[in-house]
Amino acid sequence: MAVRRIITIDEEKCDGCGVCVPACAEGAIQITGGKARLVSETYCDGLGACLGECPQDAIHLEEREAADYDEGAVENHLNKLKAASSPIASLPNPELQQIHAGHSCPGSAMRTFGVPAATAAAAEIVTGAQQQSQLRNWPVQLYLAPTRAPYFDNADLLIAADCVPFALADFHGQFLAGKTLLIGCPKLDNVELYLNKLAEIFSSNEIKSVEIAFMEVPCCFGLMQIVQKAIQMAQKDIPVELVKIGLRGEILEKRIVQ
Repeated sequence: MAVRRIITIDEEKCDGCGVCVPACAEGAIQITGGKARLVSETYCDGLGACLGECPQDAIHLEEREAADYDEGAVENHLNKLKAASSPIASLPNPELQQIHAGHSCPGSAMRTFGVPAATAAAAEIVTGAQQQSQLRNWPVQLYLAPTRAPYFDNADLLIAADCVPFALADFHGQFLAGKTLLIGCPKLDNVELYLNKLAEIFSSNEIKSVEIAFMEVPCCFGLMQIVQKAIQMAQKDIPVELVKIGLRGEILEKRIVQ
């Protein structure tokens, strides 16, 4: 083995946010056991495109003995990742894959909900009264969402970490009214799938704006990185507002980031 430049990951600093995963075009980094890890030395080209993406400064380049970079192995690896990230292929057995492919599952069927004009604005909390749901689209899980749908046309898109509605008491009233919703978890879900799907959604639809609601925990910050990179991949200019939510539901920060 020759001495060459290759990444090293400080596991003590790494919080497993996953931001570095889509930043590596060779797929050399994956989240395993809650930490970012180098999958194989042969996949790392040593150029360090992932260095500036880590919010914890846990990734660096070092000179050491390492296996040579193998472009052919990288291509095979990326093809396997692409196949594995397919929502259908990742289902646990062929029977479920067939059902999903045939759109036989009513839970993942695309729907659009009408919201009465009188309740389109943020609803006030009324003691003892049931609030009107502001949800306008289904499915909301990014993993299941189509890349092209009528509710994406000229939409104000709300992309929320899936813990946000549980922490924020008036999620519908403060955030959801008039918006198309997508939810996901940048810590536990397939980051590469989310990145590619969002890039396709931004490419295939005219999105007016994006609001990202995420929790204050460090791993949740990765959601902003995924969305911004997807917009860049789609070569679109879309205004993005970032909203950080505290664990008790308070709004900690609101700012325009793009």
